[in-house]
Amino acid sequence: MEKQISSGEEDGSGERGLLHTWRGYSYSTTPERVLLSRPVLQAALGARHGVLLVEGGQVYSFGELPWKQNQTSSVVTEPVLEAVLSEQRVVFVAAGSAHSGVVTEDGGVHMWGENAHGQCGLLGLSVIPNPTPVAVLDSEATPPQTVKILEVACGDQHTLALSAKHEVWAWGSGCQLGLNTSTFPVWKPQKVEPLAGRHVLQVACGAAHSLALVRCLPPPQEPRKPPQDKCGQCHQLLYTMTDKEDHVIISDGHHCPLGVELDSDETKSALEGNPEQGKQGKSSPTEPVPSVSTQIPRSPTSSTIPDSTPASEPPNQVPESSQEPVEPTIEDSTEPEAPVTNGEVCVEASESCTPEPDSCRAIGGKCSPFPDEQAVKAYLKRLSDHALAEHTTKTPSTLHSAQLSSDPADTFTSDPLIPVAQSVTPMGSALNNLVVSCASAVGERVVSTYEALSLRKVIGYWVPGEGRERVEERLRLEEPMQGKKSSSLGDIREEEAELSRRLSLPGLLSQGTHALLLLHPVYRLLSPRLLRRTSRPRARAIPLTPGGIPEADAHLPSLQTEVWSWGRGQEGQLGHGDVLPRLQPVCVKSLNGKEVLRVAAGAHHSLALTAQSQVFSWGCNTSGQLGHMESPTTFPHLTKLSDGIRVWDIGAGQQHTLLLADGDCIQPILYYSGQQVKEVTEQTEEEEQTGEYTQQPVLLPFCMNLGYVSSVCSGGRTCAALTDRNVMGFIASLHELAAAERKYYCKLSNVKSLLLQPLLKLDSLSSTLGQSTAGLLQNLIGRLSRLSQLTGQNSASLTSFLRRSRDIRGLVILDDAHLFLDTYSEYCSAVGDLLVMGGFQALVKPCQDVFGKGAEVVQRLSECSEEGLPLADVLAHLFYLPIKHLHEYGRLLLKLATCYEVSSVDYQKLQDACSKYESMALHLKKRRKEAEYTLHFWKSFPGKMTDSLRKPSRRLICESSNKALTLQNAGRFSVNWFMLFNDALVHAQGMVPYKSLFSTHHVFPLATLWVEPISEENTGLYGLKVTSPEESFTLLASSPAEKAKWLRSINQAVEQALSGLGHDGIPPSTGVTQRADPPISRTASYTFYKDSRLKEATYEGRWVSGKPHGRGVVKWLDGRMYTGTFKNGLEDGFGDYIVPNKNLNSCDHYQGQWKDGKMHGFGTFRYASGEVYEGSFQDNMRHGHGMLRSGKLNSTSPSVFIGQWQYDKKSGYGVFDDITRGEKYMGMWLDDQRQGNGVVVTQFGLYYEGAFSNNKMMGTGVLLSEDDTTFEGEFSEDWTLNGKGVLTMPNGDYIEGSFSGVWGTGLKMSGSYYKPSLYDSDKEKAHALKLGRLAVHSEDKWKAVFMECWNRLGCDSPLQGQTTTAWDNIAVALTANLRQQRDSPELLSRSHHKTLESLECIPQHVGPVTLEVYHTIRRYLVKACDTPLHPLGRLVETLVSVYRMTYVGVGANRRLLHQAVNEIKSYLSRIFQLVRFLFPDLPEEGGSLADPPKETSSSDPAGKQLESPKPGCVVSSSALLLPVLLPRLYPPLFTLYALEKEKEDDVYWECVLRLNKQPDLALLAFLGVQQKFWPVTVTVHGEKQQVLSSTKDSCFASAVETLQQISTTFTPSDKLQVIQLTFEEITQEVLALLKQDFLWSMDDLFPVFLFVVLRARIRNLGSEVSLIEDLMDPCVQHGEHGIMFTTLKACYYQIQHEKVT
Repeated sequence: MEKQISSGEEDGSGERGLLHTWRGYSYSTTPERVLLSRPVLQAALGARHGVLLVEGGQVYSFGELPWKQNQTSSVVTEPVLEAVLSEQRVVFVAAGSAHSGVVTEDGGVHMWGENAHGQCGLLGLSVIPNPTPVAVLDSEATPPQTVKILEVACGDQHTLALSAKHEVWAWGSGCQLGLNTSTFPVWKPQKVEPLAGRHVLQVACGAAHSLALVRCLPPPQEPRKPPQDKCGQCHQLLYTMTDKEDHVIISDGHHCPLGVELDSDETKSALEGNPEQGKQGKSSPTEPVPSVSTQIPRSPTSSTIPDSTPASEPPNQVPESSQEPVEPTIEDSTEPEAPVTNGEVCVEASESCTPEPDSCRAIGGKCSPFPDEQAVKAYLKRLSDHALAEHTTKTPSTLHSAQLSSDPADTFTSDPLIPVAQSVTPMGSALNNLVVSCASAVGERVVSTYEALSLRKVIGYWVPGEGRERVEERLRLEEPMQGKKSSSLGDIREEEAELSRRLSLPGLLSQGTHALLLLHPVYRLLSPRLLRRTSRPRARAIPLTPGGIPEADAHLPSLQTEVWSWGRGQEGQLGHGDVLPRLQPVCVKSLNGKEVLRVAAGAHHSLALTAQSQVFSWGCNTSGQLGHMESPTTFPHLTKLSDGIRVWDIGAGQQHTLLLADGDCIQPILYYSGQQVKEVTEQTEEEEQTGEYTQQPVLLPFCMNLGYVSSVCSGGRTCAALTDRNVMGFIASLHELAAAERKYYCKLSNVKSLLLQPLLKLDSLSSTLGQSTAGLLQNLIGRLSRLSQLTGQNSASLTSFLRRSRDIRGLVILDDAHLFLDTYSEYCSAVGDLLVMGGFQALVKPCQDVFGKGAEVVQRLSECSEEGLPLADVLAHLFYLPIKHLHEYGRLLLKLATCYEVSSVDYQKLQDACSKYESMALHLKKRRKEAEYTLHFWKSFPGKMTDSLRKPSRRLICESSNKALTLQNAGRFSVNWFMLFNDALVHAQGMVPYKSLFSTHHVFPLATLWVEPISEENTGLYGLKVTSPEESFTLLASSPAEKAKWLRSINQAVEQALSGLGHDGIPPSTGVTQRADPPISRTASYTFYKDSRLKEATYEGRWVSGKPHGRGVVKWLDGRMYTGTFKNGLEDGFGDYIVPNKNLNSCDHYQGQWKDGKMHGFGTFRYASGEVYEGSFQDNMRHGHGMLRSGKLNSTSPSVFIGQWQYDKKSGYGVFDDITRGEKYMGMWLDDQRQGNGVVVTQFGLYYEGAFSNNKMMGTGVLLSEDDTTFEGEFSEDWTLNGKGVLTMPNGDYIEGSFSGVWGTGLKMSGSYYKPSLYDSDKEKAHALKLGRLAVHSEDKWKAVFMECWNRLGCDSPLQGQTTTAWDNIAVALTANLRQQRDSPELLSRSHHKTLESLECIPQHVGPVTLEVYHTIRRYLVKACDTPLHPLGRLVETLVSVYRMTYVGVGANRRLLHQAVNEIKSYLSRIFQLVRFLFPDLPEEGGSLADPPKETSSSDPAGKQLESPKPGCVVSSSALLLPVLLPRLYPPLFTLYALEKEKEDDVYWECVLRLNKQPDLALLAFLGVQQKFWPVTVTVHGEKQQVLSSTKDSCFASAVETLQQISTTFTPSDKLQVIQLTFEEITQEVLALLKQDFLWSMDDLFPVFLFVVLRARIRNLGSEVSLIEDLMDPCVQHGEHGIMFTTLKACYYQIQHEKVT
C-alpha cells in the first residue's frame, strides 16, 4: 500500500487518475502504468486499441491504430493526443473492436476508426482517420432537432448512443441495432423504437449483441383503460367465457389469422439443450412450430424475414446470401450459424430459430395504444401452440430444461418442475396473465380466478396451504412484457403488483412445492371450489418492499431496473434461455427485480452487476469468462465468489471478465476470470482456444500495489484499472464509506431473504402472532423495506460517486440527511412497537418451526456476541442492528471531515451531518432502552389491566411501585399506583387485601394534564398538584428528590406529547430546546366522561389550566356540535352551534354571541322547521330586539315579526307582517299575543287602530275603509263590531247607535241617522283629526333597539353611565372588528376600512362647543352612522330596517303618514340624547353655540353657504341627524306622502300640463307678470336669441332647472336651499334685464316664481311641500327660508285653483 502523503503536499495530478493496464492473471503479470501529464478520468478498451479521457476533456488513443494514415507503424506504445478534439471538451469515451467514439459536453458525438459497416455513422468512407462529428437528428420533430447524447457504446459493427431523454439511438450493421430494417449498413443514427418512452440508464455493446439497463416504469397513476377484449388485428373476441353448472370455462383459443406472435421466454423450456429439435422439421407445412414467429411488417417494404431463406430449404443448409465462412458454434457444432453481414438481416439457418420479434411491439413501437393488448394476444397464441410443442419436443433431454438453474439463491431462474409436461408452467403463467389483463373484460369471476390461481401472493399472504405457487412467480417473469408497463400486474391490484415487483430480491421468493395446473391448452376449467376459496376474508399482506418512492428519492439511483438485450444470440449472450437472435430489444425476464445497476458486454458474453454486489453472467463460457461452470449459459447465473466479496465494478473483454470488489480491507481488490494470456509470441487462434483459463474468478495478486482502484474496464485481451493514491486519507475514507454501505445493504437483503421470507411462508404465522402483532410485524417489515431500499439506493449512489467525481457536495447522505434520519426514526419506532407488545417473544416459535430449535440463521444474522441469550432477545438485537450503522455514518463522516481545513465549508457540512447522525443514534438507543423498560414492566405488571393499557406506541417513563408517590387524602385501605407513560398518566386503585388486583384505573391523557409543585413552606409535604379537565388531585412524594423527578418527568412527557412527537421524542440535534415547563395554554383534544353538560363530548381546541379557553370545537355523541370561542371552560364569544333534529331530518343552527355557556348577545338562529330568527339572545332565549321569519323559503316567508322579545316570547312593541293574509299589525305584544294598543292595515286598504286583547281586536277602536267610511266604537273580535259606535259615510252622513257584525258583511244596527248641514262641517273635521290617537305613541316604539345601543355603550338604562366607559366600549368594538377584518380582508371594502380608521380618532375638545367643534362632531357622526361596527351605526342600521319593515308593502297606507313622520321625529330626539351623552358639552335642542354670534343664514342675504344651510349657531337634532337618517328612510316616507297627497297632486298636475302648452310670453302675460320682467333675449346652446311670441321653455330656464333639483334632495334643509337658489337665479336674470339695483316686492315676485314653478313641472310637488313642512327645522320657519317656502306653498295652492280663462 502506498504511504500516505503528508498533508502539506497538494493533491497533485500525479496522485489521481493513474491508469494501469495488463493482460491475463498469472502471478508474473505486472501492470504497466500509462504515463500521462493529467489524471485519467475514464478509459475504454477496444479489441487492440484504447481511448483515454483525461482531466480537461482531452482524449488520447493508444494501441494498434491502423486508421491513422500518417503513423509510421500502426502500433502506438505511447498515447497520442487526438488533436482534432482539442477544441471540444469531451465527457465520455467508448471503444469498439476497431472504432472509437466520444461525447462532448454539449451532447455531440464524434466517431473515428473502421467504418466498413457504417459503425461510425458516416456515409461513404470505409475508414475515418480522425474524430468526426456524427449528427443524431430526431426526424419526427418538426423541424428536426439535434438529439443531445449522454454516452455511447461501440461493438464490432455497430454503435449505440444514449440520449439525454434516455432513449437509445443506433447505427451500423446487424440485428444488434434493434432497428426494424433489413437494409444494412444503417448510416444515419435511428431511434430504437421498442425502447422509446422508457427510461434507459445505460447501454453496452458486445461484438454482435446489445444490452440496455432500463428503469422500470412506475405504476400507472391514472385509471387504466380496461384491456381490449378484441384482437387488435382481426377484431375477433380474444376470449369467451361459458358458465356451466359446476364450473366456468374460459376459452382463449383465439387464433389471429394475421400473424403468430411468440414470446421469447416461452421457447426456452422446449428448445434449451435440445439441438435436435431444429432437425425434426415440421410435420406439415401448415402446422406452426412453436418457436416460429412471424412479424407483421410495419410497412410493405420492410419485411422481417428476407426471401433469401425460403421455407423449403433444408435446415442445415447455409443461405447463399451469407458471404462469410460459417463458424461452428462451440457448444453444438451440429447447428451452423449464418452471420449475414452485408445488408442482410441475421437469419439463422434453422427455421425454428427465425429471429423473434418483441411480441408486444409486433405492430410497431407506437401503434398499440394499450400495451396489454398485444401481450394478451401473444399469450393466447402461445397457449394454443404449446399443444403442438409437446409433439415436437418429446426427447428426454427436454426434461433437463426444467432445471434451469442449480443455484438456489437465484429463484428467478430456478424452476424445478415435476416432470409432467413441458408446457405446464408457461400455460399457468399465461393463463394467470390472461386472467389479470382481462379482468375488467370478463368481470369479477375472473378476478377471483386470479386469486385462486395465485393462491399464495408473492408477498406472502398468510393463507393456509403448502408452499407458494410457481404460477405466481412465472406470472411475474412473464408479466412485464416488452411494451407493457412492467410494474403492474394488470389492472386488478396495482399496489400489490408494485410490491411484488419490487420484492424480487434474490432469494426472496420461495422454492418448494409448486402447484401444477393441468389444464387443457385451449379450455381452462376452473372449479367452483377454487372460486369459493377466494371468497374468504383475506388475511393482510405483508409487503417486503415499500410502495411508492418519496419525492426526496428522486435524485437517488433507481433500484427497480430491467435488462433488455437484442442482437445475435448464438452463444446465449442475450440471456433468454435460447440461442436465437432478437431483432428488437427483449427484456431478460430472469433479471427482473434483481436490482441491476450496471451492465457490461464482452465479445460474446454479458454481465450484470446488482445492488447486492453480485454479478450475473451469461453467454459464451469457453474460457471460463462467466466466472462459473453452470449450464445452461443461456441464462444469467451468479458468478462464483467466496462470501464477503462484494463486487462494485465490472469489465468484460473478448474472453475474460474483470471484477472490482470489496475485500476484508478498505482497499478494493481485483478478480479476473477467463483466458490466461501468455506474453510470449502471438499465438495462433487454435492454441488460444486450448489455453489455460479459470474455473471461477481468481484474485489478482498485484491489486494491493495499485492503490485505490476507482474503476476497471476491459477490451480485447487487455485489462485496465484507474487508481487513486490516498491523499490525506481522503480517498481511503471515501472507499470505506462506500464499502460499509454496500456491506450493510447486503446485510439488510440477507435479513429479508434468509429470515423474513421463510417466516412469511409459514402458514400458521398469523394465527400464532394474533392480529395486532401481525399488523405490527407488517409495519416493521414495511419500514425495514423502506430502510433497505434507501440503503440500496445510497450504496449505488456512493459507488457511482467513486467512479465519477470526488466532490463531497454530491453526497446524498449529506444533502438529504433528513431523509435518512426520518427513515431510521420511523424504523426504530416500528421495532420498538413490536418489542413492547411482546412481538419478538411471539416470533420465537415460528422461528424455531422454520429454522429449527437453535435457529442458527437468526443467531448468525444477529452478529450477537453474547452466548446463551434467549431467542427473543437475539431477534430484538438483530432488528436493532441498523442503529449501529448510524454510528458508522457518524464515524466515517468525521473521518472525511478531518481531510479538510477546519475553516472550510465542506468541513462544517461534514461535521454537522456527523453530529446529526451521532445524536440520532444516541436518541434511538435511548428509545430502545425505553421500549425494553416498558416490555419488562408489562411482563411484571399485575392484573388484567395490561390488555387495556398496553399499546404499541406507549412507553413507560416512570411508575410508583416503590410507594414513592401517594395520593393525598387517600382512604386507609386503598392502594394507589401511578404510572407515567409517554401519552398518559395512569392512576390505578385497589384495596389492601387484594394487592395483586387493582380494581380500577383511570387514564389521564398528557396533552390535557397540568402539574405544578406545591410549595413546602407551610405544609412540609412534597406535593404536586395535578389538574385534568375534570379532576384535580394532589400527589405526595416521599422525598424532594422524588418530587423533582416526577415533576420533571411529567413536564417533559407533556411537552413531548404536545409537540406531537409521541414516543419519537426530539433528537437533540434538531435544535429544539426543550423547555422546563410545558405551556399553560395549549391545543389538545379531550373526551369528557363525567361533566353532566359535556359528558361523552369531545373537545378539540385551546386550553388554559385544565379548562377549554380560546377557539375550539365540541362534538357531542348525539350530533350536536359547537365551534367557536371558550372562556374558562364555557362557550363565550362568537360561536356556531348545530343541533340535529331527528324528526325534521334537519338541524337547528345558531351563529352568534355566547356568554357563560349560553347564547347571549346578537345571533342568528335557523330552526330546523325553516324559521329564522335574527336578533338578541339572553340565557339561551330570544330576548331583546329581533326579527323572526317563518315559512319554507325566507325570500317568500309567509310571516315576519320584527320587534321586542322577552324570555323567548314576543313582548313589547313589534310589527307583524302576515304575508299570507295580507295584514300588518303594528302595536304592543305580551307573551306572543297582541295585547294593548295597535294598528292593523290590510292590502285592501282597511285601517284599524285601537285596543287589542288576547290576540284579538277587543275594546275601543277606529276602523276606516279605503273610501273613508269610518267606524268609531267597540270591537269584540277581529273586524267584528260589537257595541256602541258612530258610523260615518264618505259624504259626512253618520249613524250613532249600537252595532254588531263582521265588517264587510251585513251589519246589524240600531241608532240615529244624522245628515249634517253645511254649518256642521267642524264636526267632520274633528273626526279626521282623531287618527293616531289609539296607536302606540312614537316614543314607545322600538325601545329595545335604543336600549341595546345604550347597553353597548355600557349603560344599564338611558343616560345612566359614564361617558368615558362608553368611549372605551366603542374603541373595543371597533378594534375587535378591525382585527377580524385583518384576518379576513374580503369582508370589508376599502372605503369601509378607511371609515373605520378615521373613527379611531375621538373628537376632543375643552370647554364649550364652538362652531368648529360642532362641525367636527357632525363629521364624526356621519362616519359613525356609516358603519354597522360602531354602536351608533348599528343603531341607525337597525332603525332603518325596522322603519322599512313597518312602512313598506302593506304598510304603505296613507293613513300611516302621520305616525311615520312622528316616528322619525322620535328617532331624532332619542339619537340626539345618545349624542349628547357621548358629547356632554353639546347644548340641548334649540340651544346656542358658544361663539360670539356670527351672521346666521337667516340674515345672510347672499346665502352663499355651500353646505346645507346650518341654522346659524342653534343646535338642533334635525340639522345634526336628519342628513344621516333621512336619505335611508326617504323611499318609504315619500311613498306615504305621495299616497296622502294623491288627489291634490292630480288636480295640480292637470293644471300644470294645461298651462304648459302656452308659449312663454303668453304664459307670462296670463300670470300677470309685469312687462318689465319679461326677458327680451334668451341664451340657447350658447347663442343669444330674441324672445318671440312662439318661444317656449326658454325664459328663466336656469331658475327652472335649479328648482327641478328639489326632487333629487332628501332633507328639508337641502330642499329649502334649492328654493333659495331658484330665487337667486330669478333675481340674477331680472337684474340683467333692468341693469340696476332693485328690491322685490312680493306682488312682483310671486307671478314670476309661479311661472318658474309651472315650467319646472315637478310631479309630486304637494308631497315635497308637505315633507318640508312636517320636518322643517322649527328655528328656520320665520327666517328668509321660511318666507321662500311660504311662497312655494302659495304657488302650489294657486296652481290647483287656477281657472283658465
